[in-house]
Amino acid sequence: GFQVIDIKSGFSLLFLWIVGGIFALCGALAYGELAAVMPRSGGEYHYLSKIYHPIIGFLSGWVSVTVGFAAPIAAAAIALGNYFTSVFPVINPIAIALLVVIAVTLIHLNNVKTGSYFQQIFTILKVLLIVILILCGLVFAESQGLNFFPTPGDLPVIASTPFAISLVYVTYSYSGWNASIYIANEIEEPEKNLPRSLLLGTLVVMLLYLLLNFIFLYSTPIDNLAGQLEVGYIAAESIFGSSGAKIMGMLISFGLISSISSMVWAGPRVTQVIGEDIPLFKLLAQKNNSGVPYYAILLQLAIVIVLVITSSFDAVITYLGFTLTLSSFMTVLGVFIHRVKYPEIQRPYKTWGYPVTPLLFLAISLWILVFIFMDKPVQSLAGLGTIALGLPVYLIAARNKLVSSDSQD
Repeated sequence: GFQVIDIKSGFSLLFLWIVGGIFALCGALAYGELAAVMPRSGGEYHYLSKIYHPIIGFLSGWVSVTVGFAAPIAAAAIALGNYFTSVFPVINPIAIALLVVIAVTLIHLNNVKTGSYFQQIFTILKVLLIVILILCGLVFAESQGLNFFPTPGDLPVIASTPFAISLVYVTYSYSGWNASIYIANEIEEPEKNLPRSLLLGTLVVMLLYLLLNFIFLYSTPIDNLAGQLEVGYIAAESIFGSSGAKIMGMLISFGLISSISSMVWAGPRVTQVIGEDIPLFKLLAQKNNSGVPYYAILLQLAIVIVLVITSSFDAVITYLGFTLTLSSFMTVLGVFIHRVKYPEIQRPYKTWGYPVTPLLFLAISLWILVFIFMDKPVQSLAGLGTIALGLPVYLIAARNKLVSSDSQD
């Protein structure tokens, strides 16, 4: 709903999701190569440590530990709380958000298998929910007359600042495209299965999101969506009426649990790897008897609770968008650098469309970074400040020989 505040063209709004999907797909293609040649949990932290320098990897990992996963979890929880209170207005949305985050964390603290089953069940529920909403929208919705074909007026809209800023919200929605790289150690034959999961997952999500947003715009007056977080509930009200919207609002709330769960699952694996590499943080690498990185998950939960209580959805996403886009930019750039530095290494998977696809990802990333910095300088500087805070932490660890040789290889 935040995109339609400044963008009123049906084509431009759908094009946002096409660009976001292409961005995620190009990123997945590049990440697939790095995941295949360096199949270890830790994501960007691991890749950037090996490609550039351990300090670059640590700063990326620092972002992941402090806000990289906690902020998206908080944003999804805030959205869930808003959807829930659309159905039950007397319930406090922050209380619901906190309750769900704590409950999901406790499930993942139990053991890896339980967390995996929980994630699979709610992912299936989320996909089924999206498919049902798309099909019902195609069958029952009445057109609001929005034009979805390109016009000459769309070009300046696409080149505008609001379009670039709106891409931040879109890329947040696609943000799970690289989730499997953080749990590489828990995937069988990661050299083969990681690139496959990255590509197939991104393609399916791109198709579903494009169709879902078409239904939102096709079925609901655009002014009703502007600035609203719970757009699924508003669209369901247009399609099903008030009673149907309440049922759909509840289902969407449950669907958001999948997003929360996936990040609760993946985030602590980055923290765990940092704990394995840097003795200063060795407590975060400790696992319970079920193989779960116990303290890493609890640290993440504490940060999420603070963000849910103190932040708005809009502020969280803008702040997060700058830092994570910068981290992804450095990672995809690393595909080129890794090929130059290690030309003799066997690569089980090579980036499809190289060098065009990674260059396209870098161009879109740079576009987003420049426009965010120009339009949201406070949030952008806060993101850079978060990164900078990690520098003295690393230097203290290195000076006291609390950085292991593994992280510096």
